[in-house]
Amino acid sequence: MEAVTVISGPVSVLDRADVDTDQIIPKQFLKRVERTGFGEFLFFDWAKEDGWELPANPILAAGPNFGCGSSREHAPWALQDYGFRAVVSSSFADIFFSNCTKIGLLPVILP
Repeated sequence: MEAVTVISGPVSVLDRADVDTDQIIPKQFLKRVERTGFGEFLFFDWAKEDGWELPANPILAAGPNFGCGSSREHAPWALQDYGFRAVVSSSFADIFFSNCTKIGLLPVILP
């Protein structure tokens, strides 16, 4: 894994609080053995909603308590595979935060 020094670019905004890992990547897509290919299923259920749009920018700005729920490591994999390099929130679930740092997806806490 390469050290993160600078991440710049447009920001995608997900204005929702308490986004859990089941919403990030639903359980029916967890059967893959490889760490890749999860991005196409990111926020799968929400992507069906009228008007849903979440550009694959380098930075995701999310509501508080992002990544709560189960401890599945697939959630950070899906975010990274979709194209995000950093996630900004006022708070993260502890295990989600740790899983992000292990794969080089930068979780940034901003109040």
